[in-house]
Amino acid sequence: MTEQTVAVIDYGMGNLHSVKSALEHVAPEQKVVVTSDPAVVAEADRVIFPGVGAIRDCMAEINRLGFDKLLREQVATGKPVLGICVGMQALMNHSEENGGVDCIGIFPGQVKFFGTDHKDASGCPLKVPHMGWNQVNHNDHPLWVDIPQDSRFYFVHSFYVRVDDESLVAATCEYGVKFHTALTRGNLFAVQFHPEKSHTAGLQLLKNFLSWDGRA
Repeated sequence: MTEQTVAVIDYGMGNLHSVKSALEHVAPEQKVVVTSDPAVVAEADRVIFPGVGAIRDCMAEINRLGFDKLLREQVATGKPVLGICVGMQALMNHSEENGGVDCIGIFPGQVKFFGTDHKDASGCPLKVPHMGWNQVNHNDHPLWVDIPQDSRFYFVHSFYVRVDDESLVAATCEYGVKFHTALTRGNLFAVQFHPEKSHTAGLQLLKNFLSWDGRA
């Protein structure tokens, strides 16, 4: 099998060691590169777009480094692209965080705040951020192969995604409200949870991504 390169985009927001380690664990035959060089990303066979932190700071660096334009170009090539956590949120039109921030706009929709007085259906308070393990209800996309329905994934977020077009939803989760946990369109797939921190199910999703041809 010909060695393929996976580029993990580094725009200075968070330690990407755990993402790189998880990828190397599930696919030791592939070359994993953490990079802030657009040329390296453009040459890679697959792209991962992670993110942690405040969306204003993330978007400032994404725009400064030109990764907003680069991501649109990479999605247009048909190359498999995976967004993770704030990387998913940055692909939306707009986020309520930090008083309102315009994002890259590849997925049509909004990033919304759970709220300071968040409650479940019976009125019991829920902590924000949503932190820890939660069940995910998914469709039959290739990235869910060998991942049982209602598998648990690890989340850390105070804001959640609401996409405008339901046909783009690949998974949902409940935390006081039902929110869109995974989105997909063509060769682009994005998740709110951290697959690199989600043990067996998360590693399986990364393994599926590394063998995905970018088609549903």
